Amino acid sequence: MTGLAEKLFTEHDLSDAELKALILTDDTAAENLLAERADEVRQKYYGKKVFLRGLIEMSSICRNDCYYCGIRRSNKNAERYRLTPDEIMECCDEGYKLGFRTFVMQGGEDAYYTDDVLCPIIGKIKGRYPDCAVTLSIGERSYESYERLKNAGADRYLLRHEAAADELYSKLHPDFMSLENRKRCLSDLKRLGYQVGAGFMVGAPYQTVEDIICDLRYMQELQPQMIGIGPFVPHRDTQFRDEKSGTAELTIRLLGIIRLMFPRVLLPATTALGTIAENGRERGLKTGCNVIMPNLSPAAVRRKYSLYDNKIYSGSEAAECCGEMRDLIARAGYEVSTERGDFVNTKEN
Repeated sequence: MTGLAEKLFTEHDLSDAELKALILTDDTAAENLLAERADEVRQKYYGKKVFLRGLIEMSSICRNDCYYCGIRRSNKNAERYRLTPDEIMECCDEGYKLGFRTFVMQGGEDAYYTDDVLCPIIGKIKGRYPDCAVTLSIGERSYESYERLKNAGADRYLLRHEAAADELYSKLHPDFMSLENRKRCLSDLKRLGYQVGAGFMVGAPYQTVEDIICDLRYMQELQPQMIGIGPFVPHRDTQFRDEKSGTAELTIRLLGIIRLMFPRVLLPATTALGTIAENGRERGLKTGCNVIMPNLSPAAVRRKYSLYDNKIYSGSEAAECCGEMRDLIARAGYEVSTERGDFVNTKEN
């Protein structure tokens, strides 16, 4: 198996059969080499820098009904909230003082946030903080909407495809949602010049290793600048409440594989990984990750943005506890960067 890890390091790709073998391996030597090579590649393009993104969870109101999500519209137990434009700006003001140079505006697909509401907010952030990037993560919209948001100053857009295999996607989502439309959105975002983020859950219900390979192949086609993966974690108010979580081991192995397949990608060590394993994000950083997104949302609403059970929202996860986050990053052998942290756009491999 070490030979497959080495081949992926040099060629940035494997056959489906080789990928399956590496994804499923329990060879410790191969896993160690994979992590070592992934770290080598991330340092080639980004050095020891870890980019912090200030996460602003704008709303727990969502029109969608994804079967795995705690804020799905049919969950009557979910605590709903919505930040006002002024509250969003207060989050940015606080984040800028703390040293963040990217703000990630994330939320459910809340009909309140029309283009007429969002564009002035984006414009105000960019006007007040021109050295900062604005990332949006607010779901599926029309080409025209994405274009207006881009023209208002949005730089990046995160939209996990969740599952690139039609059958799996349909098992995780209601009939009114479609993989075809999700892919259309991602293609539109690429065409408009956003730095685009895609990604999927690891260990989702019904997921097979063939589904994971399908995800990897789709992302090779899309070529996103950011890839976000994290373990599936069940929520008590969904039909998957009794399913097992994805594992840190498989998630970290896939982070290494993704870093070698997509050498320049911006790769976060996610909150979900930190939720299921105390040292999960530290291990992720050592296996190719170079982004962490501390929470800038008002403290009073953080626990209400409950996508899955036991989500961490305090301690090093909280943006105001930057010292703890810096310590975590330092323990992993890296350093916090105060740059925007854009995708390294070079043809060199």
